[in-house]
Amino acid sequence: MGVEFTQHPSMWNAVDIQVPLLDMLRYEKIQAGASWVGEYGSVSVPAERAFLAKISPYNNLRAGVAYPEPFIWTTTKDDRVGPQHARKFAAMLSAMQVPYLFYEVTEGGHGSGANLKERAHTSALEWTYFTKKLRE
Repeated sequence: MGVEFTQHPSMWNAVDIQVPLLDMLRYEKIQAGASWVGEYGSVSVPAERAFLAKISPYNNLRAGVAYPEPFIWTTTKDDRVGPQHARKFAAMLSAMQVPYLFYEVTEGGHGSGANLKERAHTSALEWTYFTKKLRE
């Protein structure tokens, strides 16, 4: 969803960016990113770096673009896609004065929570966001 958010912002009223991988130029150095080189490519290979630069949501945010207000959420204890991606993306949006919603689950791993209560809470946040945004 981060790619859609940056490449086609005018197509969306609501963008739910959940547990995201967003900085494709540094993903190899964050958490378990190095294990995904076979899937995404490596910045150390010029042609692959060029592709990653083209699709990297974090690196393709531009000031002055009318982005929809996204709901970005991540998990603190994710051992695969660390919360750094979501935090950096939100910080960049903030610096550009683009409104966004952010939630960080403090329990659990690669998902919306460690238990049913936390999953239900995260789902309720998502559905509330969608209901509000899709009525605008």
